[in-house]
Amino acid sequence: MKTKRKVEIAVISDVHLGTYGCNAIQLLTYLNSINPRKLILNGDIIDIWQFSKRYFPKSHLKVIKKIMDFAANGVEVIYITGNHDEMLRKFSDTSIGNISIVDKLVLNLDGKKAWFFHGDVFDISVQNAKWIAKLGGYGYDLLILLNRFTNWFLEKLGRERYSLSKKIKDSVKGAVKFIDDYEKVITDLAIENGYDYVVCGHIHQPKMEFRENKNGKTMYLNSGDWIENFTALEYQFKRWKIYNYNNDKLSPFFADEQIKEMELKDLIAAITIVDKKQK
Repeated sequence: MKTKRKVEIAVISDVHLGTYGCNAIQLLTYLNSINPRKLILNGDIIDIWQFSKRYFPKSHLKVIKKIMDFAANGVEVIYITGNHDEMLRKFSDTSIGNISIVDKLVLNLDGKKAWFFHGDVFDISVQNAKWIAKLGGYGYDLLILLNRFTNWFLEKLGRERYSLSKKIKDSVKGAVKFIDDYEKVITDLAIENGYDYVVCGHIHQPKMEFRENKNGKTMYLNSGDWIENFTALEYQFKRWKIYNYNNDKLSPFFADEQIKEMELKDLIAAITIVDKKQK
C-alpha cells in the first residue's frame, strides 16, 4: 500500500459532481493519497443546479463514499455551501457525526485567523441575475463536452491537451477584470476584519498571494477547481500550498481496494445505509 501524506487541512471546491465536466477519478486519486485532520469542502461539490438522474456515474459516487469514509475514520469534514449547492443552505449550522454544514468558517491556525467561504456572495451575476448564471452554467457544461472531444482527438494525434473554457476566460478582458475585482473586494474585506488568510473558491482560478492596502495585508487563497485546474489547498507546518494534480500527483492508485471493486448498487448502499456498529 502507498504511504499517504499527512495534511493538517485540505481544501477542495468546485468539484461539480453530477456534471460531465467533473474529473472525479483524478479527485479520488488525490483524496486517496492524503491523510487529513480536516477536510474543508468549500462549495459547489455537488452541482444541484445541473443535477440529472440520467447522469451520476460510479466515479462520482466513489468521491461521496470516500468523503464519508474520512468522516467515519475521525476526519473532521466541513461542507461550506456554494451557489451550485445552495439548497444545502437550509441545513446550515447542522452536524451529523464528523460532518458539518456551514455557510462560512473562521479557524485559528497557529495564532492566525483564517476566513473560509465559497465566494458567490461577491458575484453580482449570481446574486442579481441567477437565471443568467444558471444558463451560463449549462453553456459551460456544453463547452466542457466539446473540450473532451477535442482532447480525445488531440491525444490520438499525440498532441497536448487543451482547455477551451480556460483559454476563453483568460483571454476575455471582462473576465479578467471580474476576477481582479472579485479578489480585491474579498481581500479588502478580510483586511478590514483582521483576517490573516482568506480562503475561497467559486471562480475556478487557483491562487495564493499576499494582498496589501493602506490598512494592512492578508493572504488570498483560492482552491481552484476539479473541472479544469485539478487543484486543492493544503495547510501543513504552519504554511499553505497549492496542490496541483497535474504537477504534484503520485502514480495513480486506489488506496482503498474495497472502493475500487465495489459494484454500483453496493456503493449506493454504503452511502445511504448507516453501519449498524455505529448506531
